[in-house]
Amino acid sequence: MYDKQTIMLPGPVTIHPRVLSAMSKPMINHRGEEFGQIYDYCVKNLRDIFRTKNDLFLLTGSGTCAMEASLGNLLNSEDKILVIINGKFGERFKEIGERYGELVSLEYEWGRSIDLEDVKAKLDEGDVKAVTLVHNETSAGIINPAPEIGKLAKEKGALFIMDGVSSIGGNDVYADDWDVDIAVFGSQKCLAAPPGLSAISIGKRAWEVIEECKDRPYYTDLLKYRDSASKKPPQTPYTPAVSLFFALEEAIKIFLEEGIEENIERHRKYSDAIRAAITEMGLTMFPQLNGYSHYSNTVNAINLPKGIKEAEVKNKLREKGIIISGGQGRLKDKIFRIGTMGYLSPEDMVNVISALELVLKDLKYDINVGRAVEKANDILFG
Repeated sequence: MYDKQTIMLPGPVTIHPRVLSAMSKPMINHRGEEFGQIYDYCVKNLRDIFRTKNDLFLLTGSGTCAMEASLGNLLNSEDKILVIINGKFGERFKEIGERYGELVSLEYEWGRSIDLEDVKAKLDEGDVKAVTLVHNETSAGIINPAPEIGKLAKEKGALFIMDGVSSIGGNDVYADDWDVDIAVFGSQKCLAAPPGLSAISIGKRAWEVIEECKDRPYYTDLLKYRDSASKKPPQTPYTPAVSLFFALEEAIKIFLEEGIEENIERHRKYSDAIRAAITEMGLTMFPQLNGYSHYSNTVNAINLPKGIKEAEVKNKLREKGIIISGGQGRLKDKIFRIGTMGYLSPEDMVNVISALELVLKDLKYDINVGRAVEKANDILFG
């Protein structure tokens, strides 16, 4: 067993030492000037990373907290919401939506691409107040067509809510250009901060609906977040996880030192290398793509070879100090997933590929050890 672990999960991820150090700072007044400056720094720079000019707020709670805030602040019980599902987190939007409004579901097999004609047909049925989409479906490693669905929603007068939890910062996201009315984000993914904070951006059309909503939740009432953020210094309505704000501030600084485009390109290169290696091993990717969907830059979902169990692959990699993820829910024992987010180097990519070759060989899978590493090296260092 290795003492050092390389975390290659779809989140949480390996954290930079500077971020870990930031969390150890002494506590400060969460209503004071110093916290206000940290909050303001995070908000302003996250807007740039979201590529939005809309309002943006930080919540103490994971990405699911922001998902629930997005629906809970928009919907009254009689309102219809179109939920598009092709994975676990689309299903989560459905479970949240059932508590707040009337649900219209468009469901696909997990990992299958969304058909835009199906979306049009559902919207043509009328009276849809909002459409939800998981941009990067983490459970399946597929990028869904956010620009196209945002356009369709706007044409029909519906709000567009986008889960960007595992895509913002690692895949191309243009919230304003894509007509995203509400976008949500989690700290523990592409920015490589600890879990526990989420962000939500809100556009003008969404505010008009939020202000008229009769049944807003208490803790995530976005009008309270707007009021608190407008104070001098800016603050949150309830006690925030101050140490996590220290960490997020430092994580954003590190992210911007590399650059937004450069971060996205690094995630793309790492996943390109993983996929090239997987193909060389004779394995196949799980997502079923069409002309509007793409493989994710941040998580690679790979079909398990026949006769090999998910736990066997995960456990043997863990013995080599590498932590990956299996399938969620109905995908358990069908796929395994390798994340490329976090404080990772090209050498870490090579190490996981080399280790996977050895693990598969040990499990009697027919493989020529070393060839997949060569393919990855061509992309990572060529």
